[in-house]
Amino acid sequence: MMKRRSVPRDPDDLATVLDYSFKNRGLLYQALRHPSYVYEQGDPGIPDNQRLEFLGDAVVNLAISNLLMDSFPEMKEGDLSKYRASLVSENGLSCIARELKLGDYLLLGKGEERTNGREKLSILTDALEALMGAIYIDGGFTNALRVITRLFGPLLNRTGLSTSIEDFKTVLQEYSQDALQLTPEYRLERETGPDHNKTFYVAVYLKGNLMGKGRGKSKKEAEQNAAKEALACLER
Repeated sequence: MMKRRSVPRDPDDLATVLDYSFKNRGLLYQALRHPSYVYEQGDPGIPDNQRLEFLGDAVVNLAISNLLMDSFPEMKEGDLSKYRASLVSENGLSCIARELKLGDYLLLGKGEERTNGREKLSILTDALEALMGAIYIDGGFTNALRVITRLFGPLLNRTGLSTSIEDFKTVLQEYSQDALQLTPEYRLERETGPDHNKTFYVAVYLKGNLMGKGRGKSKKEAEQNAAKEALACLER
């Protein structure tokens, strides 16, 4: 009978998977410490991964921007922004975290262990960003860019360019929920024209604030155009 691998796994195994050797292994261990684990230790001198996650969020965004600029030299700024939003959304980041089996390496509190915290998307994405922040501190942006490019390159190719930049509603939904913890609200403002040739006018709001307007020959088209304008507004 095959022996079950113990969890959490040795962080040094993860460093091997990442193809990055930490000079300061303490940063690697910190990136894997969820706040629930640190709280249960009762030692204020043990750092959790939240500060590294804060830094890693910026590192990932910059690295993905570099990757997209190099991969699509002719792509316009607006489309680059939409594609980046898709890749760094909770869905995109958790996909990478699952491929790394990152959940197996995390140090979690008992409560998170009981509620299957190793599979929670928010915990996985935070840990992945913390890990990239740790690599940045330990080895600089060049090493962080190398690791992120290797991790995200296959996802970029699988995602498919047309889907990522044309489904503006999905991108807006993922970005607003991930970055702002808000859900877009679409409101049909009016319809014009005869039944066989109507034009629909839709506005999209975030927490009551108007973010974009769009029109189209169907409600779906109008909502997509409103989401497109909202994404441009958020980028500005």
